[in-house]
This record gives sequence, C-alpha cells and structure tokens, in this order.
Amino acid sequence: MPNAYISGTGFYVPDQVITNDELARRYGIDTTDEWIRQRTGIEERRFAPEGVGCSDLAVEASRMAMKNAGLVNKDIDMIILATLSPDHHFPGAGVYLQRKLGMCDEGHFPPAMDVRNQCSGFLYSLATASSMVKSGGVKNVLVVGSEVHSAALDLSTRGRAVTSLFGDGAGAAIVSATDEDRGVRGWYLGADGRHADALCQKIWDISKRPLVPVNEEGVGQVKPDMLWAYMEGKLVFKNAVERMIGSLMLAFQDQKLTLDDIDLFVFHQAN
Repeated sequence: MPNAYISGTGFYVPDQVITNDELARRYGIDTTDEWIRQRTGIEERRFAPEGVGCSDLAVEASRMAMKNAGLVNKDIDMIILATLSPDHHFPGAGVYLQRKLGMCDEGHFPPAMDVRNQCSGFLYSLATASSMVKSGGVKNVLVVGSEVHSAALDLSTRGRAVTSLFGDGAGAAIVSATDEDRGVRGWYLGADGRHADALCQKIWDISKRPLVPVNEEGVGQVKPDMLWAYMEGKLVFKNAVERMIGSLMLAFQDQKLTLDDIDLFVFHQAN
C-alpha cells in the first residue's frame, strides 16, 4: 500500500490590503488597531475585488502547487476543494476550479468534490485525499482551501467582532503517492453538533417557505442579519483551544508519539 505525502504547496491572496485602521477609516467601524491586535494578533487582511470568487483564488493557488510539485493538469487524478464561500449554492466550486484550470479544454475530467467543514475543511480534505491515495485508487490529489469571506461580512460596528477576523485567500497542496516511508502519518477528526449555532451563516434555511420572501412587486426580501456570519466569540474561542489540545493528544496517542517527537507545530488561529 502506498504512502501519501505533500509533493507541492501553493497560495494566493488578493492585492487589496485592509489594515485594522482602514476598517475604521473606510467602513466607519468603531474599532482601533490596538483593540484588534490585543484580542486577535491580526494586523491586516486581504479583500478580493468584486467579480472575483472562490474558484478564482483557488486557481492561482493550485497553479503554484502544481508547479512546485512538477505536475501538470493531466497528472491530477482528483480535486478536493474546501470552502464555506463557494461561487454559487450549487454546483460545487470544485468543478469551476477544474474548468478554470483548463482541464476541460485538454479533455481531462478528474472527479471534483467540495468539502463544507468551515475552518477544519482543509484538514478534512487532507485526510480524505491521503486516504484516497493510500487506497491505491489515485496518485495525485489537488487539495485546496479557498475563501472569499469579505462578500458576507457585516462591515459596520455591529459586526466588528467577526469582520476583524476574516479575509480572503486560498491555499493548495498536492497529495501524492510514494513507496517511501514518509508522508501523512495520521490524523484525528471530530465534530460537536451541540455548538453548531455558535458560528454560522444561515442565509439558506431550506426549511423556510418560501425560501426567499418576496414583496408585492416580486422583489426578493432578505433580512440583513441572514446575510452576515454570526459568532459567539467567547464560546468559540474556549472550545477551539480545548479541542485543539484534546485532538492533538489523541492524534499523538494513535501514532504513539509525544510532544518531544515534534519539531514544528502549525496551528489554526483560534481567534
């Protein structure tokens, strides 16, 4: 059975830089650079321009990852794209990425799937990709995490707790097969549905009839609160820190490792 390793990585961020001070100056948000830095450590974020979506950012990150891995389109056996801000409600952004990379024009149509696991989406995708590679079914999987958060941020003082945290960007990795004794050793994944509403965006409540109310003129009416991401910051932070430590210990236990065996830790920022 082959092992799975990361053969190349890539990233892309939009050109537009939004500093903490600019959040206050441009959008009138009642905040300061000091307030945001003290609570999050964040100095700036990137916002994509209008007309640029999730798959557009993903294309640039993917091209860099493939170049660094020494691969071309026809070498990719599968695409897994993790996002909570897809181009459209459906189809998945993965098929748009496939098309924009030029694979369709080359007569190459690898399977493409989206993963909707928010902050943990890339890890879920990496676990899925490495499992597919280890099964022997594929040799090279393009894994991408891409977000355009700025399109759904409440750019007002009311939304500052969320707006200050998020920006736009994409990261990609090629998960490839190898006969060498290296690569992805293992993982621990989990979920806790009890806190599903602590960080959410409920613009599409499929249980509602009609899905989008309309006025007498037939114009859709969506409450602004439904458009914006909602977060119970203290609860999310507390759970993120506790779960990160607990998950790490379980992963160590599974791989029979200790803290002393690890040379570098790279954590998701638990804001």
